[in-house]
Amino acid sequence: MTDRPLSGKIALVTGSNSGIGLGIARGLAARGAAVALNSFTDRKEDHDLAASIAAETGSDVRYIPADMSDGADCRRYVEAAAQAFGGVDILVNNAGIQHVSPIPDFPVAMWDRIIAINLNSAFHTTAIALPMMREKGWGRIVNIASAHGLTASPFKSAYVAAKHGIVGLTKVTALEAAGQHITCNAICPGYVLTPLVEAQIPATMKEYGKDRETVIRDVMLARQPSKEFATVEQIGGTVAFLCSEDAAQVTGTTISVDGGWTAL
Repeated sequence: MTDRPLSGKIALVTGSNSGIGLGIARGLAARGAAVALNSFTDRKEDHDLAASIAAETGSDVRYIPADMSDGADCRRYVEAAAQAFGGVDILVNNAGIQHVSPIPDFPVAMWDRIIAINLNSAFHTTAIALPMMREKGWGRIVNIASAHGLTASPFKSAYVAAKHGIVGLTKVTALEAAGQHITCNAICPGYVLTPLVEAQIPATMKEYGKDRETVIRDVMLARQPSKEFATVEQIGGTVAFLCSEDAAQVTGTTISVDGGWTAL
C-alpha cells in the first residue's frame, strides 16, 4: 500500500481556497493528486496558497479562478483545469454559501445566488467532467452536501433546498455512470470547525453570556450528539476514501460526517 495512492490522478475542488474545500484539496494533494484550487477571486495570495500546498505535498497544485454562480464560468473552470493538467479524474463540488431568513422575507436575489452556487454549479461542472472521465475509463465525483441535505432547519429554505437537490443530483449521476468505473457520492457534514465557524464563537459567547465550552456544546452543537465538531481533515479523509479503489462499489449514496445529527 502506498502513502500516495492518488498519484497520477487530477482533482478539481470548487470553493477550495478556505474552509472545508481547502481541507479537501490539501488531503488530496498529500495523497499524490494534482489539484486545481478554485474560488471567485484572482489574488496573488490565492496563487501563493496553491504554491505553498505544492511545496508541502510535492504535488502539482494550481489556482484557477471561476465564479461558481455563473454556469458558463463553472464549465470554463473544468475545461481550463483539464487543459492545464491533462484531463479530469476527480471532481469535488464543494462551493457553497448560506443565508438565514424566513421564507416570506427571503431576498429573491439571495435565493437565486444560493441555488446557483450550491446546486447549479455542480450540474455544470459534472456535465463537462463526466465525458472526460468516460474517455479515461475512470472517475470519482464527490458532492459536498450537508446534514441539511437529509434534514431541515427553519429559516434556511434556499440552503436546504439546494442541498437536498445535491443529494438527488448525486443519485442520478451515479446511475448514469454506473458500470463505467465512475462513481458519484455525497458527503453530508454536520458542524465542521472551519475558520469561519471559529470566528463565530466569541460573538456567540457574548450573545448567550456563556463560556466557550458551554456555547459550543449547548448552542452550536445542540443538534450534534457527539458534541464535537468534525474537522476539515476528516472531511478530506472521507473524500480520499471515496476516491480510492476500496470505494469502487460505493456510488449513489450519502455519507454523513455529522456526529450523529441525522440519527436523531
